[in-house]
This record gives sequence, C-alpha cells and structure tokens, in this order.
Amino acid sequence: MSIRDTSAQDHRVATAIVQGRHRRRWALGAGVGVLALGAGAWLLSGWSAGGRSVDTERLRIAEVKRGELVRDIAADGRVIAANSPILYAIAGGSVDLKVVAGDVVRKGQVLAEIDSPELRSKLAQEQATLASLEAEASRAELDAELARSTARKELDQAQIARVAALRDLERYQRAFEGGAVAKVDVAKAQDDLKKSDIGLSHAQGDLGRQGRSAALDTRNKRLLADRQRAIAVEAQRQVEALTLRAPFDGQVGQVQVAQRANVAINDPVLSVVDLSVFEVEIKVPESFARDLAIGIPAQVTSGNGQPFAAQISAVSPEVVNGEVVSRLRFTGKQPPGLRQSQRLSARIVLDTRRNALMVERGPFLEQAGGNAAYVVANGVATRRPIRTGVSSLNAVEILEGLQPGERVVVSGSDQFENAETVRISGE
Repeated sequence: MSIRDTSAQDHRVATAIVQGRHRRRWALGAGVGVLALGAGAWLLSGWSAGGRSVDTERLRIAEVKRGELVRDIAADGRVIAANSPILYAIAGGSVDLKVVAGDVVRKGQVLAEIDSPELRSKLAQEQATLASLEAEASRAELDAELARSTARKELDQAQIARVAALRDLERYQRAFEGGAVAKVDVAKAQDDLKKSDIGLSHAQGDLGRQGRSAALDTRNKRLLADRQRAIAVEAQRQVEALTLRAPFDGQVGQVQVAQRANVAINDPVLSVVDLSVFEVEIKVPESFARDLAIGIPAQVTSGNGQPFAAQISAVSPEVVNGEVVSRLRFTGKQPPGLRQSQRLSARIVLDTRRNALMVERGPFLEQAGGNAAYVVANGVATRRPIRTGVSSLNAVEILEGLQPGERVVVSGSDQFENAETVRISGE
C-alpha cells in the first residue's frame, strides 16, 4: 500500500492577493509604531515637566499687565469721641451726684461734689498758718523801719556832735592866739573833734548795716509767708476740685459710682463725652503698619455714601491679633448726626503709581517671599525668579522677571513643592 503526499491538497494562490495581504501588515505595523512614538513623546514630555501634574481648576492664574497701581487701605471704622476724659476723685469722701448718664451738660456745670472733711480742715489750718506768717512778715517790716530810724537818729546826733567839736576847736585856737587860754586846752579841743569824727563814721556804718540787716530779716519772713501762701493756694485748689465740673459742652458718659457712695482718692467718678469732635477708629492689617504715619490723608464715607476728608491722627505702637489700630480725624466738616460706636467705611490712599507692571496679589508672595513665581506657558508652569515692589490690597508691582501678557500662578503654587517645572492638566 502506498502513502500519497500532500501535493493533491496544494492550490496556487494569485500573486495580487498575497501582495495585498503584505501591504496591510506593513500599514498595521506602521500605525502601531506611530502610536508607540506618540506615547513615548507624551511620556517624555511628562518626564521633562518634572513628573508632576496639577489640575488647572485647583489653581488661580492671573495675567501680568500694566496699569495704575493704587496702594490704598479699605476698612470699616467705628466712631469714637476724640475727647472723652474721665473725672477722678481728688480726695476720699462721699459723692453727691448732680447728673445721670446721658445728660447734656455745659462747660463749667457742676456734675458732682465730694465731701472731704479732712481736706477742708487742712485748708483752714493752712490759711491760719498763712495769716500768722503774714503778720510776722509785717512785724519784721515794722522792726526794720524802727531799726533804720534809730540808726539815722544816731547818725544825726554824731553829725551835730562833730559840728560842736569843730566850733570849740576854732574858739580855743582864737583864744590861744590871743593868749587867753593855754595850749593844752587847744589840744583837748582837737581830741574832742577827732572823737566826734570817729563817732560820725561809726554812725554812718551802723545806718547801712542796720538797713541791710532789717531788709534781710524782712525778706526771710516774707519768703516764709509766700511759701505758706502757695501751700494754702494748693489746698484751696484741692477743695475747689472736690466739685467736679464739665470741662466742655458735651454729654455725661458712664457714671461709675452710686449716689452718696464713698470713694477713695483717684477713684473714677464719671466721664464726659465731647459731642462736637469725633474720630474714626480702624484696624489695619499688619502688612501695612510700616506705611502708616500721622497726617496721611484718608476718606470716610457716611451712611448715605457721602465722602468726608480726614487724616490719620494716631497709630498704635503695637500689633494685636495681626492688626494695628489707627484713628482718623476729620479735617473739615464731619458727617452730621454721628453717634458713639457708629460704623463707617474708611479708605486710606498710601500711594498711586501710573503705568506700573503688576499682577494680581496672591499667596505666592508669601510662599516664595516675593522672589519667585510660576509662569504658565503651553500647559507647563515654570519657576522663575522675580523681584517685587510695593503692593496694594489686590495687586503687587513687578520690578524684574516678568513681562506684560505672561500668566502667573498666584494661588495654589504650594502644591508644586518648589519643583522647577510642573505640568498643568486641563490648560
């Protein structure tokens, strides 16, 4: 038995059909190759972008542009009285109130009286001492006049004695020349004249010394009286200060003691509010604290939207909860009908720069200290060094590193973790 080969099963295939099949295989292989190259390019671009991708919806991107950069501060203010002193008790005692909280008062009106027997007794004692010292000073002046009068009398007597001695000497000399008296009598008359000259000299000196001594004693007594008068005047002032009076036209604020209550020295009694002068207290973010200064112009808007000119009158030296407290004082007419603690809008213009290169302000300033920013182009955010200038509430000035029209990530760059380049998906 013979085994047949497979030659009977073979059939001739047309050449055109075989060639078509080869072309399809080559086309399929080429397509697969192109897809592989595209995938490789995509992977390569992702690798070149730092291997990190962030969705654009999680970012805020702003365009760099030129314009007018206005550095201003907008804040809500609270109306406070510019002058609202608290009146204190100058001495301990019982208080007799003449007004209640909210009363409208005039300057000099009695608001309260403090009964202090100790202070009134001290005043009486000081006044009595003053009267005694003034009497002593008057007595010293009288004694001085008597001393000067006595010294002047002795001087006059010494002058008369000298004149008499001089006449005796002349008489004895004429008698001696006529041989009526002895020479010893002339010598005795000469001695009497010298004695009278000495007495006159001493009388003249005593008059000057008595005058100076009397003047010095009188001056000392007068100084003691003046010192006591100052003490008495101060005691009188303290007694008068027991009556608390309104320092200006205004309104009684808070009364801090009850009627007929006993208070100690320097205890607060009540406050008075000046209704004619108001200020606006605002709180400014700490970042603007170094730009604030007394005298900077501001604008306060009343409830009806009307603006009123003002200026900074005070700036707190400390930062509390990230804010600095400042006060605005109206430079002209103030809004009518203001009340304590009323809310008003305030705006402070620090600086205006025209044609400034700027970008929207965002957290990227704090993250890089204002020295770097991520510029977005072709779906890739690239870190670039920059230099910033002044900033306002919504914009920051760009000095170097950016050009108009470029787009910068102003918020969300903390997700980049300081990578040099990051792919932005959805861009």
